[in-house]
Amino acid sequence: MIKKIFTLCSILFAFHFVVLAQNETVKPLTIGEIRTVKSKILNEERILNIYLPQGFDKTKSYPVIYLLDGSMNEDFIHVSGLVQFFNQMYAMPETVVVGIANVDRKRDFTFHTDLKDLQKDYPTTGHSDKFISFLEKELKPYIETQFKTTDTYLFGQSLGGLLATEILLKKPEMFNNYFIISPSLWWDDESLLKQAKELLGKSSDTRKFVYISVGKGEHPVMVKDAESIYDILKSSGKKNWTVEYKMMEGDNHATILHRSLYEGLVKLFPYKETK
Repeated sequence: MIKKIFTLCSILFAFHFVVLAQNETVKPLTIGEIRTVKSKILNEERILNIYLPQGFDKTKSYPVIYLLDGSMNEDFIHVSGLVQFFNQMYAMPETVVVGIANVDRKRDFTFHTDLKDLQKDYPTTGHSDKFISFLEKELKPYIETQFKTTDTYLFGQSLGGLLATEILLKKPEMFNNYFIISPSLWWDDESLLKQAKELLGKSSDTRKFVYISVGKGEHPVMVKDAESIYDILKSSGKKNWTVEYKMMEGDNHATILHRSLYEGLVKLFPYKETK
C-alpha cells in the first residue's frame, strides 16, 4: 500500500513539473554588457565586462569602478554583487563596474626587473607602463565617452595591488579612490616600496581615499610590505588623502578580496538607517 502511494505521488510530482515546463518563459539574465575594444597601445583586443545599475539611465552621472582581474571567472560577478548590496543597504550611490578581463596579468601588472629568477619565472613580465598608458589614454577616455561619470575607483589585488600602488605613486591623479588588497610589493626586491617616499614628494595633494588591506594568514613579507606602504602614505603629509589600513584576521591570500572590499567600502559609505 505504501509503495503504491509513493508511486502515485511520484507520478503526480513529475506531472506537475511537466505542466510547469510547458508554461515556462525563458529569458537571459543580464546585469550589464560585454564589450570588446581594440587597444592600439597594447596591440590587442581587450574584453570589458560592465555592470550597470538596475534602471541605468544614460542621462545620469555615475561613479565608475575599474576592476583589475575583471574576467567573468575572476572577480567581476562577486564584486558587482557587492556594489549592488552597498547601494541597497549602505549609502553607496549607484555605480558602474568596469571589469577588465585579463590577457596576461603577469605582463600587464608588473614593471621591469633585472632579477634573473623573476625573469625566469615570469618570462612575459615588465610591461605595466604600457598597461597604465592603456588605462589612462584609451580605456578611461573611452568609458567617459560612453557614460557620464563622476568619481573613479581602482580595485586591485596581489599583482593587481602592485599595479594599483604603482599608479597611486606615479600617476595618482588617474583615480580618486584606490583599493589596494594584498599588494605584491615584494616584486623586484621591493624596489617600488623603496622609491615610495621620493615618488610621493612629487605628487599633488588633491583629494584621495586609499584603502590598504592584507590577510593575517598571508606570507610575513606580504604583511610587512602592506604595513610599510600604509605607514609611508600615512606620514606623507598629504592632508587631503584619507589613508586606511585593515588587517584581515581570518583571511589568507586566496580568501581576502571580497571581505576586504566590504570593509573598505564601509569606511566610505555608512549604513543607511531605514524608517
